[in-house]
Amino acid sequence: MRGAKIILIFPLIFLTLFFYLPLVSIIHEGLWDNGFTLKYLIEVLSSSYHRGIILFTIKQALGSTLLTLILGLPGAYIFAKYEFPGKRFLKAILTVPFVMPSIMVALGFILLFGKQGFFTQLIGRDLEILYNWKAILLAHAFYNFPVVVRMVSSLWQRVNPHYEEMAMSLGARGFTLFRKVTLPMLMPGIFASSMLTFIFCFLSFSIPLILGGYKYATIEVDIFTSIMTLLNFKVGSALAIIQITLSFIFMYFYIKSLDLYAKAEEQRIFRTPKKLDFKELLSLRGLLIIFYSLIVFIFIISPLLAVLYDSLIYQGTFSLEWYRRVFSKRYNPIFGASTMIAIRNSLLFGFTTIILSTLLALIVAYVLHRWQFKGKNIFDTLVMLPLGSSAITLGLGYIRTFHKPPLELLGTWYLIVFAHTIIAYPFVLRAISAVLKKIRPNLKEAALSLGAKEWKAFLRVELPLALGGIIVGAIFAFAMSIAELGATYMLYQPEYTTITIAIYRFLGARQWGSASALSVILMVISAISFIIIERIGEEIW
Repeated sequence: MRGAKIILIFPLIFLTLFFYLPLVSIIHEGLWDNGFTLKYLIEVLSSSYHRGIILFTIKQALGSTLLTLILGLPGAYIFAKYEFPGKRFLKAILTVPFVMPSIMVALGFILLFGKQGFFTQLIGRDLEILYNWKAILLAHAFYNFPVVVRMVSSLWQRVNPHYEEMAMSLGARGFTLFRKVTLPMLMPGIFASSMLTFIFCFLSFSIPLILGGYKYATIEVDIFTSIMTLLNFKVGSALAIIQITLSFIFMYFYIKSLDLYAKAEEQRIFRTPKKLDFKELLSLRGLLIIFYSLIVFIFIISPLLAVLYDSLIYQGTFSLEWYRRVFSKRYNPIFGASTMIAIRNSLLFGFTTIILSTLLALIVAYVLHRWQFKGKNIFDTLVMLPLGSSAITLGLGYIRTFHKPPLELLGTWYLIVFAHTIIAYPFVLRAISAVLKKIRPNLKEAALSLGAKEWKAFLRVELPLALGGIIVGAIFAFAMSIAELGATYMLYQPEYTTITIAIYRFLGARQWGSASALSVILMVISAISFIIIERIGEEIW
């Protein structure tokens, strides 16, 4: 046990240095000016401009969450109730948007709804979707749709059919049966997925920046502008304090919703999905399923196809020219490096993030699920707080903390990796925690009774059984690392350019073809990653 406690020092030191210390630095910057002061917070809150941005951030997050639920709940029903050929593959493809870099999602929407976009040319007029709140809501729904589908469908398959059968025997049918019996049992999944979606939309950066413009800026964009454009660290820090406070409040409700969700998932009854045969497809319900699937397919796949198509068009004809340029070793002045260096950096950062975040999450998950100690609930909350932090706020904290001795790390590649680890780690923790919950404690107790030490029992018995969840978490960490933009943009030097930075720079230079080719590379990596996850069969949500 003593050795196990020593191992716990690693995550505690890492989280303290690379999450809590930057957090404290931001709070100090916003509340200190030759002494404690609320001047900058009052300045932000008394400004109608900043108040409007804070209010819009909450409103767009609520609207995005509602739209995501409207799109996701029918999909959750289909995946929970029916079995059909290619279901796993389709589920993997639908999950790809969640780990797509937001910069790529923005590119897809520009190619579809821009003045020269596909839908604009098809209809013959500008739909006026880009550069306003409509684009933000649509892109967020595209991004978070998989969260609702996977979390709610997983719970829907565990709804005890005996309750519905009993209600039907008492005369409940159709929507009444759903509203009074099924829906209450699904609420933990709906609430948990809604809270997670809301947090992601609240902390969104690239989508509001590119698709909304400064007229529809969010707190993230406001922080970024204050620091990187106006060089006003005091106002930026005050905004970050407001954002941190709000996001931690939302995180509290999310953690509570996860407890309810976990209890609901413990139901032992697991429904066998009904085979979707040809006769079922011809019924009214089947036609509605086909119509919904078509809408979702267009909504989810069309931005991806738009990017793929654009990457294959050069001067009006099909060509691989953009890919030839992407795989060139030639120096590119747009971002100060070659695209091959950007690809190399992304892969290096991604694999290093896997190692750090998996070690971190594995130790924390084991402590949470196998140890009993005072203050365990507080510890649980503290180690999950990184989920409620934004990439931009994290980048700001790193700039403030690591720009001078003894922690002069600013400008190094490993500081970027540490930021990626903090961002990815909560999702790895979720994946490993989910699989550890399924391992019966008596297996470890049996090993201990045979004379094995605690660490040996874990390595020989529990670790092999948890391997599926660890692999899922590792893949997810890699996908999140290569898709990260916000913190990387604030911390990188030209020699540490990543794929997402290169895409952003290409978009700024209006080089759509190169941006599309790099985005396709990310799409392929993400698709392969989630096909592997589906094969393993472990859930991360």
